[in-house]
Amino acid sequence: MHVCLFDIDGTLISSGGAGKAALEMAMAAEFGVAHSVEKLQFSGRSDRAIVLDLLQLHGIEDKPEHWQRLTAAYLQNLPGCLASLQGRVLPGIAALLDELRRRAIPLGLLTGNIRAGAKVKLGHFGLYEHFPFGGFGDHHFDRDDIAREALAEVKARLNGRHSPERIWVIGDTPLDIRCARAIGARAVAVATGWHSLEELAAHQPDLLLTDLSDATALLERCA
Repeated sequence: MHVCLFDIDGTLISSGGAGKAALEMAMAAEFGVAHSVEKLQFSGRSDRAIVLDLLQLHGIEDKPEHWQRLTAAYLQNLPGCLASLQGRVLPGIAALLDELRRRAIPLGLLTGNIRAGAKVKLGHFGLYEHFPFGGFGDHHFDRDDIAREALAEVKARLNGRHSPERIWVIGDTPLDIRCARAIGARAVAVATGWHSLEELAAHQPDLLLTDLSDATALLERCA
């Protein structure tokens, strides 16, 4: 049986920068720091790693209390940011998810978003119901470890009856390709985020697409 694990930002949706905006608002509210996220690298990274960099950049101790305060404020601001910044579901996603579900192919998430943030983002766009499991960025600093979390979920749901080469990791960054390799999965790279086709091609994904408006090549491989 094939399994598809999807990244969120730049792959399923474009949030219009809602995540960054909500995090910046949270930093201002909780720690009095404005314009806090401008120097940070977000693409393909976990929320836990981003917050660590953010706190260190501003001389704030990385301790559980600060992580909890910041994520709570982030989640409080995220729905309003999603509504005001008017992102979108990316090309072909709705039809692809419907077709994969019609074929009874298990769908999960492999995302740097914290679990609650993933639910808010995808819920806003009406996509969350497609993804009953996954790996998330609540605890892991490295995306490869998120992939291992997602793989453990696949094993549990399929009672160990899975083949790594039948797991497809779909994402828009070189880190998505790398983490697919870390668990022996296949990598599908889509140039719908910050990285060009040429950048993604240099990391040798199994399948490289401009976007998912025509997902025939992926569907054929999942047959």
